[in-house]
Amino acid sequence: MGELRLTGLSIYPVKSLAGIVLQGSSLDRFGLQFDRRWMLVDEQGQFLSQRRLPRMALIQPQIEGDRLILRAPGQAPLALPLQPGPAAEIRVQVWTDSCQAQSCGLEADGWLSGFLGRACRLVYMPEEVIRRVDQEYAGPDHQTAFSDGFPLLLISVASLADLNGRLPEPLPMARFRPNLVVRGCTAYAEDAWSRIRIGGIGMRLVKPCSRCRITTIDPTTAQTGEEPLRTLATYRRRGNRVLFGQNLVHEGTGRLELGMAVELLEGTDG
Repeated sequence: MGELRLTGLSIYPVKSLAGIVLQGSSLDRFGLQFDRRWMLVDEQGQFLSQRRLPRMALIQPQIEGDRLILRAPGQAPLALPLQPGPAAEIRVQVWTDSCQAQSCGLEADGWLSGFLGRACRLVYMPEEVIRRVDQEYAGPDHQTAFSDGFPLLLISVASLADLNGRLPEPLPMARFRPNLVVRGCTAYAEDAWSRIRIGGIGMRLVKPCSRCRITTIDPTTAQTGEEPLRTLATYRRRGNRVLFGQNLVHEGTGRLELGMAVELLEGTDG
């Protein structure tokens, strides 16, 4: 294994919408700043994702000053405050977790419902909400926002290169929606890591990421195919799950920047 470096950093401010590629980001108690602090829900408060609404992939968020801007084909941009004021609360569901969220208002609901072709609401997770990660894999201090289960996802450049060598057509890293991308290791070396440190912040790799049909949705067209799940299933299947990438929890807060060294503290180099 060569020198490990952080070479990719992305956030997904609204769960299951497009991501934002960054040069640097603060890591707070939820994860990377603004990552999945917003979410779309249905009339019952159940979370919505590309699994049900592939067109969500076409909505591009941007952070401009103190605003979250959403853009979508054929729509005027929607601007929302990064720090919403007091608003109506709603109980929402993320898989088996239930927590309080804050409505982002009728304008946002109408904008998103119109583009997606179904009724939905946009909600925000306030600072005071505590959503703990699965205690089977982490401790009571580890939290996340509206992610599926963990605050961070890591994939190595070598792992994607190995997969692309098996695919009919190569796919970009964005298809797999990682927060952290590292370079300098062999393919799937991250499977054998237990703990790393980036920028003085310790992180524990707690669970392989089980991949779903969202990876088969082309983020530029919202069209669904069979890859990469079909190919991944031939060599990355464990039981009824197809694994690619590693979920992490972080042990502190601070700043991450592209190019930072990634130190392997526990585990093997694969």
